[in-house]
Amino acid sequence: MNTRTTDRRTPSPAPAPAPLHAAAPPSRPGAGQLSAPYAEAVLGHAGRDWLRLNVPGHAAASGADLAGFFGPRITALDFPPLLDGIDLGPDTPLDRALELAAEAWGARRTWFLTNGASQGNQIASMVAPALGRTLVVQRSVHSSVIDGLVLSGMDAVFVQPSVDPEQGIAHGVTAANVAAALERTPDAAAVYIVSPSYFGAVADVRAVADTAHAAGVPLIVDEAWGSHFGFHPGLPANALSSGADLATSSTHKLAGSLTQSAMLHLAEGPFADLLEPLVYRAFRLVQSTSASALLTASLDLARRSLVTGADATGSSVEAADRVRAAVRALGRFKVVSDGFHAFPDIVGADPLRIAIDTRAGGITGHDARRRLFRDHQIMVEVATDAAIVAVIGAGSVPDTDRFVEALHTLPSPLTTASAGLGTGTGTGTGTDTDGMLRLPDPGATKLSAREAFLSPALVVDAEDAVGRISADTLAAYPPGIPNVLPGEVITAEAVRFLQRTAAAPNGHVRGALDLGVTRLRVVA
Repeated sequence: MNTRTTDRRTPSPAPAPAPLHAAAPPSRPGAGQLSAPYAEAVLGHAGRDWLRLNVPGHAAASGADLAGFFGPRITALDFPPLLDGIDLGPDTPLDRALELAAEAWGARRTWFLTNGASQGNQIASMVAPALGRTLVVQRSVHSSVIDGLVLSGMDAVFVQPSVDPEQGIAHGVTAANVAAALERTPDAAAVYIVSPSYFGAVADVRAVADTAHAAGVPLIVDEAWGSHFGFHPGLPANALSSGADLATSSTHKLAGSLTQSAMLHLAEGPFADLLEPLVYRAFRLVQSTSASALLTASLDLARRSLVTGADATGSSVEAADRVRAAVRALGRFKVVSDGFHAFPDIVGADPLRIAIDTRAGGITGHDARRRLFRDHQIMVEVATDAAIVAVIGAGSVPDTDRFVEALHTLPSPLTTASAGLGTGTGTGTGTDTDGMLRLPDPGATKLSAREAFLSPALVVDAEDAVGRISADTLAAYPPGIPNVLPGEVITAEAVRFLQRTAAAPNGHVRGALDLGVTRLRVVA
């Protein structure tokens, strides 16, 4: 597939709080985009009268627990790979599905992933050593990128993101900061950034791509939260159309495929000939040899829905806009993205991400999330100490009135003084004087991620780990942005932050040895 990328940006709409680099109106989909060749082939295969004497072990048994629990349709469609006429042979339905996905996202080539965008990040990190010795990485990348550094053994130069001290959240990086990092990294292999952020902040991918290319290196974008970008004029342009060379796409998040399914897109650009065989080989290393037909079919169907469902996506954008408008009108809470204009690294916002500053309304984000779940049967994506983040999938139109009403019936246990209204000043003190949880500054880097991960290690009490080198990645999850990296010095602020995160309702620290983060693994 050699579909060339086109620049689909249009001028920014004037009234947005943060200028939005929007996609151009989608053109009428080609006839091929109206089909889902792989999904249709699997469905047709399941409709035949098979005697199943192969794996998976349930072999579509009608009386099995799986069939009783999920329904016989699911088990009947659960085929293993390497089936003639489906994914084995020339010009298979899977080949055509991959070509259609590449065309839809403006890629030279696309790979379907069955272990999430984490797998894509690992692949991207693994191919980088062929380009240089050091990866220039946004410090607030997902922990799977750090896992990729462990797998690849690469060194890293980290670019610090901007931090909103009021919300305790990290945003993105500027092209100027990336340029400064490249200047001090003569052996740079690639630049690795995140856009959009977990809170929906969109980076200036075009400027960062131009900066990377001027330095002779490709740009890799973790676009896990932007798989829907570019498929409606009310959405930002996707990373490939803005100059990225490789982009991971967590298609299951907002684009409608099943959980754990994702895509990796390679642009038609100056590094394509070099990257394509490397990505193909790395993909083979980390992709399961028993990739799920259900997950793969869901990617094929999600692509078709995105391409043909621009009107439905528009309805989703309108639904999210209604929530933000209601929150502004009622006045108790604040919309986090309304403050994005204050950060130079943010050029737009994902309208399908609804981030609400709950502390402004007298309740912590963690408590708000817990009460919405327990008392109103409403699930939001994540909570921080200061906010909750709700998401609306492309094509979905949930009951927004129910959410707004439930949100405004939440109690206000915090006093004005403790609500953290405008009192935060630091970017990394663990806990500020208003009691709000702050993002800790990272400790000094002493070893590469791989060196620390593979070094002899020992487990010590958390307080005794302060000042020592971490052997693990520790990340408040979600969003899974590492607060401590292998090779970094563990600080007292980081320990307090992680322990308080773990103690919060629904709090979890990925990589921790125990639920309370009372012990840590350090380099011996």
